[in-house]
Amino acid sequence: MTEESWHQARLIPTSGINGADEQERRATSALLAVMSSVREFGRVLTQPLGAPAGQLETFIEVPFYLGERRLYPDGLLRSRRGQKEWTALVEVKTGVNALDAEQLEAYLDIAREQGFDAVITISNEIPAVAGLHPTTVDKRKLKRVALHHWSWSMVLAEAVLQKEHRGVADPDQAWILGELIRYLEHPRSGALQFDDMGPSWVTTREAVASGTLRAGDKCAPEVAARFDALLTYVSLQLGRKLGEDVTPALSRKQLADPALRSQSLVQSMSTQGTLQGAINIQNAVGPLVVTTDLRAGVVTCHVDIAAPRDGRATTRVNWLLRQLRHAPDSTRVEAFVMHGRGAGTAELLRAVRDQPALLIEDPKKDLRSFRIALGSPIGSKRGRGRGSFIDSVENAINTFYGDIVQDLRAWTAAPPRLREVPETSDERPALTSTALSSQDGAEADEIPQQPEDGHALHPDAPDDRWDTEGAGQPSPSLAGGRPGTPEPSI
Repeated sequence: MTEESWHQARLIPTSGINGADEQERRATSALLAVMSSVREFGRVLTQPLGAPAGQLETFIEVPFYLGERRLYPDGLLRSRRGQKEWTALVEVKTGVNALDAEQLEAYLDIAREQGFDAVITISNEIPAVAGLHPTTVDKRKLKRVALHHWSWSMVLAEAVLQKEHRGVADPDQAWILGELIRYLEHPRSGALQFDDMGPSWVTTREAVASGTLRAGDKCAPEVAARFDALLTYVSLQLGRKLGEDVTPALSRKQLADPALRSQSLVQSMSTQGTLQGAINIQNAVGPLVVTTDLRAGVVTCHVDIAAPRDGRATTRVNWLLRQLRHAPDSTRVEAFVMHGRGAGTAELLRAVRDQPALLIEDPKKDLRSFRIALGSPIGSKRGRGRGSFIDSVENAINTFYGDIVQDLRAWTAAPPRLREVPETSDERPALTSTALSSQDGAEADEIPQQPEDGHALHPDAPDDRWDTEGAGQPSPSLAGGRPGTPEPSI
């Protein structure tokens, strides 16, 4: 037998997983053990929940009594620092298993009775809006205990970011975190990718294509929630590759009231047949906006960038073209003028490269901003694979960022330059001040200069006659006294 067929021993093996219970138990134990062993990883997960920066203790299947019932939450987290202690129960689901509202409410009751701070759920469900829990529970049970949710995609993304980009101080702990990543990336771990647009996808897509979808249809909100979950998933995957935080872009109103976001998506589907969202990428020129047209079968990504504030219109267009050297010819470029309303000029990049003036409608008007957009065909299948909606959206975002967005830089004005001061000569200074002033201009060159002997030129004398009074040579015009005075008689 050759060594190529041997399986390397792993700290967290995927072999021997028999059924969903074993899968959940192994995933829970592996995750909580690594959180307590790798301090940086445990801290990045628990700090946003209010846990102190102390040593993290983790336990699995801790028994509790609720009335006469004996319950076993999948795990427990506890962190202490000084007089502060933070404790949370953990409920885990893997694969396609969904969280159960009745079970979560029972754990919330246990946490309240025990004086615990939170209940954390982990599953493959991705909430449509950050901070929103995928399972609806009785809000009265949340008065004293917080309910948080981690998706396995988020846990895996944070693990990769910590190991590959942020770093782990101890090499052995970095290796342990790498073993957790290997385990969660294995198909048998139960930490699945986002791979389904939901059972209402086909019905909703066909209703949009035929123009029969109405805002009150029950299937539309589910598809809207799945679309936002897809954007969250793609943001996590892109953040893993970039090593930066990538998050969906939502307004303050939508974050405060997630129902507004769902209503907006349902309205756009029923009236325009589109689903639109945006993601924020750290240090990018602007949000990356994604628009899926379910009627036309096209997904379009675009980004807006401010035009330079100086230079001619052609100079501003050329400034943008230099940054689009890797962009495909099918990229659409739009230009908007200052104080202009409505659509601006638009051309494909292949034409603008040959004639930059195509984007300039009026040379007298300053360009305000540009919009760069790229479209591609969209899939219709609800799952993953070739011809799927999920893969086509993810590929469109990754391609647009790699070919266009990562090369764009915002314009910055040139810094002011120091004023050049002319060199001064070593000649003998006159009695009047000749020091340079900030107010000296071209008129300073017209002031008569001192002759070599240091005597001043008389204002009434011609250019070639110099006042030599006091130098032994009397001036004819000044003989006998002041100018214009007759000679005294003897």
